[in-house]
Amino acid sequence: MILLFGYGNPGRGDDALGPLLIEQVNQLRLTNTQCLIDMQLLIEHTIDLLAFDQIVFIDADMSCAEPYEFLPIHAEKDASYTSHALTPSALLFTYQKIYQRTAPTSFLLRIRGYQFELGEKLSIQAEINLQAAISEIQHWHSQYT
Repeated sequence: MILLFGYGNPGRGDDALGPLLIEQVNQLRLTNTQCLIDMQLLIEHTIDLLAFDQIVFIDADMSCAEPYEFLPIHAEKDASYTSHALTPSALLFTYQKIYQRTAPTSFLLRIRGYQFELGEKLSIQAEINLQAAISEIQHWHSQYT
């Protein structure tokens, strides 16, 4: 079973890329796949990871290559481990500590964004990058199911 987990703030322009991808992919009704959206990753999300073999975290990023970067990630303790909002790697690390088992195979899809100001709309280039990322998820999903 696969979890697609998009996170970001829909009120901050391109930061909405993660949730927007999930909304569009959810309409495709991919087999053996569940979707989840939130504003940020929290320790409480460890319970959401329990039933899955593979997880793809999806987020906007102003520093990644265009149109996106899609890479495997691993559990790792980092500076966010003790904060309110976690990185995907820190969430996987927390999962392993709580449940005393290896975290599911995980990936991070970072979609290139440009405008992150409060009240901004999605930029045109971010929309183009979003469509490319959706195609990547569909291609990736067809290989793993």
